[in-house]
Amino acid sequence: MSVTAREASSRWTTTPSTAEEWLARAREVATELAVDAVARDRANQTPTAEVQLLKDSGLVTLLGPTEHGGAGQSWTTALRVVRAVSAGDGSIGQLLGYHYLWAWAARLVGTPEQIAAVEEAATTNQWFFGGAVNPRDADLTIRIDGDDLVYSGRKSFSTGGVVSDVTVLEGVIEGTGDHAFAIVPTQQPGIRFLGDWDSLGQRLTESGGVVIDEVRVPRASAAGFVRDGEEYVFVPRTYNSLNVPLIQLIFANLYVGIAEGALATAATYTRDTTRAWPYAGDVKTRASEEFYVQEAYGDLRSKLWAAEALTERAAVLIEEINAHADAVTAEERGEAAVVIAAAKQVAIDVALEIGTRVYEVTGARATASSVGLDIYWRNVRTHSLHDPIAHKRAEVGRYALLGELPEPTWYT
Repeated sequence: MSVTAREASSRWTTTPSTAEEWLARAREVATELAVDAVARDRANQTPTAEVQLLKDSGLVTLLGPTEHGGAGQSWTTALRVVRAVSAGDGSIGQLLGYHYLWAWAARLVGTPEQIAAVEEAATTNQWFFGGAVNPRDADLTIRIDGDDLVYSGRKSFSTGGVVSDVTVLEGVIEGTGDHAFAIVPTQQPGIRFLGDWDSLGQRLTESGGVVIDEVRVPRASAAGFVRDGEEYVFVPRTYNSLNVPLIQLIFANLYVGIAEGALATAATYTRDTTRAWPYAGDVKTRASEEFYVQEAYGDLRSKLWAAEALTERAAVLIEEINAHADAVTAEERGEAAVVIAAAKQVAIDVALEIGTRVYEVTGARATASSVGLDIYWRNVRTHSLHDPIAHKRAEVGRYALLGELPEPTWYT
């Protein structure tokens, strides 16, 4: 990160107290990130300083309990923060969104005692979370060795792992179908990152592979285990019931945020740099006065507002579910998943369109590498392939046509 951005974090001497103030803080962070986002992307620079900026700003503990120094904010605020940060740097927005998901996961798979312990430690110590949980790979294997669970295996993706304080592991206990989750320190011999992330976009997310080799976790610390006398008993919970819709909604907000950054950057370039076309029938002094330029920005702005509105509608459903997460019905969960699927597909379509059409209203010189408008399309194009969007359209289609709600999967 640039020196300017790192020095800027020292000015935060107060802590926001309202959702609006936290969103303003996120926009300040985005502004700092945008200063050198393109240069850092070109350099494929590990975002160590950027994660520290998230900590310095207080955004890392946005969802943390207030009694331990967190902001105690809602998922609606967290999603808006992800959207705002993504406008400045899509890679860092993704890291923050995944962090929120994994920091929240204890609430969905842990016992009440585990939830309290994790949230106190994570908030007090400003843990930044990574996760080695990629369902397209084989599950990590877990063998039981006395009072320990021992995790081993390999994952193709481990977003944010290199810059994380703790890593979420997931695996299947040998001889059973039970999935067990654990939060472990990232810096240990049994976790080895492969450094093989070299994709078209989202280059600073450190999403490369990881090898997990004999990582030991006390059963008392593994999510879902409870002590029954002298034995530990595994109490399974449906992990993908709520976390999967949440991460899909994070994705939608990531895309909307990146598109917001693209449109704002292009508009600045059009106003300041793009020249009017001298051979038009009605020659203008500035490009921003040309009808087709105004029409294009009006079209793209309207579509982006619509995508944003749909993500906000989905957030309302998530908040309703979180209010009674232990008693959510299949219908409530399914309807939220459908709206989130709709929000995601619209966000992708709009973000890709904006990432392409901004060149039509900025001009040939805007294709220069130094301008960096390519970063927005590359980021959305890369991450939106996370799972085929055609399946999201079909989910919404089956709901609209047949009234079918999607079955919970690792991607729905």
